[in-house]
Amino acid sequence: MPDQIHLTVATVVHRDGKFLMVREREAGEEVINQPAGHVEPGETLQQAALRETLEETGWHVELTGFLGISTYRSPRNGATYYRVSFAAEPLHADESLELDADIISAEWLDLDAIHNQRALLRSPLVLSVIEHFLSGPVYPLDIISNLNGNAP
Repeated sequence: MPDQIHLTVATVVHRDGKFLMVREREAGEEVINQPAGHVEPGETLQQAALRETLEETGWHVELTGFLGISTYRSPRNGATYYRVSFAAEPLHADESLELDADIISAEWLDLDAIHNQRALLRSPLVLSVIEHFLSGPVYPLDIISNLNGNAP
């Protein structure tokens, strides 16, 4: 079977020294990740990041920067993931929203807690993008062109 390419987005949401993370089930195991998921047809990268963050955490956020693109081939399933990562600030939580079915919880974790649970991280991309966020650079959002005129 040929390798499949998966275009995903992730959002690093930071507040008061903590990061908004999700505990989720993946292949029957509990893992920790940023709010992240696949880009749907017709969506801009920014729209996908905002949607995935809301669906997985219940938080409305404002994208504040572009962190970059990472590539990762999963040893679990052989898939290649192209991950576009954004920085974001939390605006407000919507307690009335039901989170995606595979989400156990959304949690605010500091960097030490994330390091202490490294064995649960969904992939090396999780910690890598946080470290990039902390050390920079964070690029302006207009580095991404949306030629169809879709608003983020």
